[in-house]
This record gives sequence, C-alpha cells and structure tokens, in this order.
Amino acid sequence: MADTGNNDKVKQILQTVLAVPEGSVATYGQIADLAGLPGRARLAGRSLRADFNGEPVPWHRILRADGKIAFPPGSEKAKEQRELLMAEGVMVKDNRVKLRNCQWQPDMATILFTLKY
Repeated sequence: MADTGNNDKVKQILQTVLAVPEGSVATYGQIADLAGLPGRARLAGRSLRADFNGEPVPWHRILRADGKIAFPPGSEKAKEQRELLMAEGVMVKDNRVKLRNCQWQPDMATILFTLKY
C-alpha cells in the first residue's frame, strides 16, 4: 500500500467500520458507501486486513451483501467471526445473518459528525 491515495481510502473505510456499534452488522458495500467510496466493496474487504494505529478494528461486523460470512463455511476465520457476532447477540444461522434484524442504520448525527468522506 505505497499509494498515499489508497492509504487515505483505507483509513476512511476503517474509520467507518469503527463506527459500527456492537450488536450490529454492515455489508462491505454499505461501508464503502458510507466512507464516501461507492462501488468499492472489495476495497472495504481488503482494508479490514490493515492495521489502524494499533486500534482493534471490529472486522467481524462486516458481511457480504446477502448477509453471509465471507469466509468459507467451516474455516477457522468463519468460526471466529460467527463466535464474535454471537457474543454480541447477533444471531448467525448457516453462516448467515438476517440483515433486516441487525443491519446498522447510522443516524443523522453519526453521518454528519462521525463518518469522514
């Protein structure tokens, strides 16, 4: 990630992920949109591997557009994500979360004062 512009985009995405509250989930595309980077869902996914100044990033709250965990079913990372979500009270069934039950919908104050574009 030597490209400064890309580093800035990664920071925008990670700041947005940090705003997702415990017990809620968001999709990769939703995170990209809220970070001011529409159509960059894959960048959102790749960004979750980055370090954010030593601050833990709640990567486990981010899912595919269909509510599924992106890791292969049965993999260690899928199990870890499932356990972390369930510890926050998010129901996971067959590696999927019903988005209508717990998808993050930021309020206007969060959009205006927390999220960076």
